Amino acid sequence: MLIRRVGNYWRAWIACGELTSGSLTMTVTKKSESHNKYKLGCPFDLDNEPAYHAWLENKMDDYPQDIEDIIIEVNDPRKLSTAEYKVIRDLVKKTNMAIYAGNTGDDPDKEIPTMLAKQFNLDSPDLNMGADDGVTALRVVDGDWRGDYIPYTNHSIHWHTDGYYNPLDRKINSLILHCVQPAARGGENALLDHEIIYIRLRQENPDYIHALMQPDVMMIPANINKNGEEIRPDRYGPVFSILDDGNLNMRYTARTRSIKWKQDPLVQEAVALLHDYLHTDSPYIYRGILQSGQGLICNNVLHDRAGFEDDEQHKRLLYRMRYYQRVDNT
Repeated sequence: MLIRRVGNYWRAWIACGELTSGSLTMTVTKKSESHNKYKLGCPFDLDNEPAYHAWLENKMDDYPQDIEDIIIEVNDPRKLSTAEYKVIRDLVKKTNMAIYAGNTGDDPDKEIPTMLAKQFNLDSPDLNMGADDGVTALRVVDGDWRGDYIPYTNHSIHWHTDGYYNPLDRKINSLILHCVQPAARGGENALLDHEIIYIRLRQENPDYIHALMQPDVMMIPANINKNGEEIRPDRYGPVFSILDDGNLNMRYTARTRSIKWKQDPLVQEAVALLHDYLHTDSPYIYRGILQSGQGLICNNVLHDRAGFEDDEQHKRLLYRMRYYQRVDNT
């Protein structure tokens, strides 16, 4: 379970609107300023080794290795204090994700995650099927089209990034999951910063990154409903791509029925290494169950979900929101 406490790396004492932060916050700020000063360029450019190594040193310096270290207690996620905002922002800068633990409990108001998102300038939601004004209610649904899709069942969901089947001009760059109520049993999430898997692959063989940046390396087959109607055509795209602002986007799914990989030996090696890493006990893979009033805000990191069981008193309900922008100032 996720516990409502501030992690060892990100202690924050909030009083009178002021924040005294732990050493990691100060380290990130200092090194980020230094990196910006020298303007080495994009670290994800395979031809720019100096930028990559400078970024890598900053990235891995005091990187949190426990899920408790990315949980931030907040009073009301609808209206963060300046201190709360800064701690969440700095965590997302470091790990591409943060977990907030608010005081809203099982309040089902969809404005809770919506208002949180606006504070980080997330205002271009992906209006996918099932989304109501950009907010998708993830719960077990029987008797309509939602029951044909795994997120609306109690089955496990393999590792993925959200919107991996979107067209390239609608890449999902950030994600919020807000928990109204957890299941009676199960439903654990695993989380992994996509930049960590990038590092693992690049350090093993930079050619793996080149292979996974090919525009046709992954093909997501068309989505055809039971009536034979095509909801979405076949989609091709890269796993890794560099955004206009120099940040990294990742598209991935471990579902074998939802993807066809390019038949290339280097691609097969890279995908196998990626798959194997996701099934290790790496300290960079965080695991836990969101409780009522808690939520994840992230730059669309890799994640999965274990199967779960509801009962009459505990029916799992999470709100999901996807955005085309990254979390602001990260």
